[in-house]
Amino acid sequence: MSAEPLAPATGDSPDDATDKKQRSPTGPGDAGPSGSVRVALRPLVLRLHFYAGVLVAPFLLVAAVTGLLYAGSFQAEKLVYGHELSVPAGDRELPISQQVAAARKAHPEGEISAIRPSPEDGATTRVLLSGVKGVDPDHTLAVFVDPYTGKVRGALEQYGSTGALPLRTWIDEFHRDLHLGQTGRLYSELAASWLWVIALGGVVLWLSRRRKKRTLRAVALPDRAATGRKRTMSFHGAVGLWVALGLLFLSATGLTWSTYAGANVEDLRTAIGQTTPTVSATVGGGEHAGHHMGSGSMPGMDMGGTGEKAGHTADAGLDSVLRAARAEDLDNPVEIVPPAEPGSAYVVSQIQRSWPEKQDSVAIDPATGEVTDVQRFADYPVLAKLTRWGIDLHTGNLFGIVNQIALAALALALILLIVWGYRMWWQRGRASAFGRPIPRGAWRRVPVYVLLPLAAAIAVIGYCLPLLGIPLAAFLAVDIVMGEIARRRGTASAA
Repeated sequence: MSAEPLAPATGDSPDDATDKKQRSPTGPGDAGPSGSVRVALRPLVLRLHFYAGVLVAPFLLVAAVTGLLYAGSFQAEKLVYGHELSVPAGDRELPISQQVAAARKAHPEGEISAIRPSPEDGATTRVLLSGVKGVDPDHTLAVFVDPYTGKVRGALEQYGSTGALPLRTWIDEFHRDLHLGQTGRLYSELAASWLWVIALGGVVLWLSRRRKKRTLRAVALPDRAATGRKRTMSFHGAVGLWVALGLLFLSATGLTWSTYAGANVEDLRTAIGQTTPTVSATVGGGEHAGHHMGSGSMPGMDMGGTGEKAGHTADAGLDSVLRAARAEDLDNPVEIVPPAEPGSAYVVSQIQRSWPEKQDSVAIDPATGEVTDVQRFADYPVLAKLTRWGIDLHTGNLFGIVNQIALAALALALILLIVWGYRMWWQRGRASAFGRPIPRGAWRRVPVYVLLPLAAAIAVIGYCLPLLGIPLAAFLAVDIVMGEIARRRGTASAA
């Protein structure tokens, strides 16, 4: 939400006059110490909300627009890449080893980094290749294989654990870093760091402004009979109240994988033993370990119908590995990661991000095909589960298309709030076309016994969220300097 400015010095509208009355220290709703604190804090919150809204809103607008695009990218991906993703359902799937052999015959380049068997009837199998020339090092080349016929349907660049294809990957990176790499991620972290501050400030201001109008309609619904700035503020406040919880959620979950705040969150989770556990891929001795599936071969697998075994050590093979994982109740969708080096195991993991989450994983000895370690999602620490659910809800995976529609609605609401906020700023201006600024010095009217704990809390939060703390410190410094300049000019004029 953007600003809810103070009333102009002259020509107050009825709504502005009401606001003035509510801010008056002698107003009927403000008697007593608690009322005085509220009266002192409201201009401070108002000033922070106004300037944060004006200065951070462009970053939020970019995040909202790109987030809106991303919410629709899942369904668009199914349409654009339907040939690669879908096939006519058959009666019986080929063994996974034959499907991989077909993929390697068509694409012998690079190394096999993972295999995602067909997750459902009519869906293709993905064989993921890393180290392919022309493919981003952080991405893989996904080779799509018809699981019923073994025919290769195509190959596309893929990114991330959700298997994003080029269209969704482009939108995802645009939303995350504007295609500017690590530097570009600062924009999204700045937006996420300030979104919760702006949203909470807006809720406080809206509820305090409407505290005498106790009816639910007056608080939760816009006043359609109002005109001008009052009408704009009515829509801005009511819609902001409805979506505030969603905006707080987007802010919190977005920060969990940001550059600086995300690192602090991860350090905290590590310190309290709430990190996401992983299955152990180490097998004893290492003398029976398989090799990484390299260019054109995989240990223990009959390649290309030659009848010769590839590799030089015993390997149970993909089919045995998949059967062992199924015996541990790892149903679809799963991903098979081959041994990375001698002494390591196959790792088979469930990759379902929709509700209910399927995140169990097992390690399987490549020599014997026996399960050596099991990790169940049910055994994850509480914060690890919450992080997983939060990220999947933020990215539109947890509840499928319903989740994506909700995210699109949130993004659209944020866009409207920003537009209404700037419009209020414009409508408020009478002496200036760009609106009258909020008076400085609000923080000096806050009682010391409130200001000191508040400053300490802000300092802690600013340390944990650097892209909130640094801009806030800069804002306060500029505000103090400008206030001192104005004071000296006033003193000189009086003299």
